[in-house]
Amino acid sequence: MERPTSLKRRNPVVLESTWTDGFVSAILLSDLRDACPCAFCTGEEIMGQKVFAGIKTFSPGMNELESLTPVGNYGVQARWKDGHDTGIYTWELLRSIFEGKRLSEETLAEIERQIG
Repeated sequence: MERPTSLKRRNPVVLESTWTDGFVSAILLSDLRDACPCAFCTGEEIMGQKVFAGIKTFSPGMNELESLTPVGNYGVQARWKDGHDTGIYTWELLRSIFEGKRLSEETLAEIERQIG
C-alpha cells in the first residue's frame, strides 16, 4: 500500500502530498474536511441502519487545518481550528481524496495569485 512521504500546506488553503510511488498532488483543505470519515460527518451504522450524520454547517475555522498527526502505520488524524478532530484518514482514503480532488497547475497558480 502506498503512503505519503510528505504532507504539507502549500498555502493557507492547499495541502500538498508526495507519495512513495512518486505521485504528487495538491487539494483544497476544504475538500479534505468535506471528506472527513468520522461518524459525526458521515453518519454511523447501528444494527444495520444508517443513522443520519450531523448537518454540515459553516463554522469559523472549519477549513483551517491545525495539524495532521500520524495514527499507527495506517493514517493520520486531522485537527481543525474549529476543534473538530475525530476523523482518521487512512492512507487509502487519503490517496483517493488526493487523486479525486487533485488541483490542476492552472488552478494552483490562480489560488497563489489570489492569496498574493
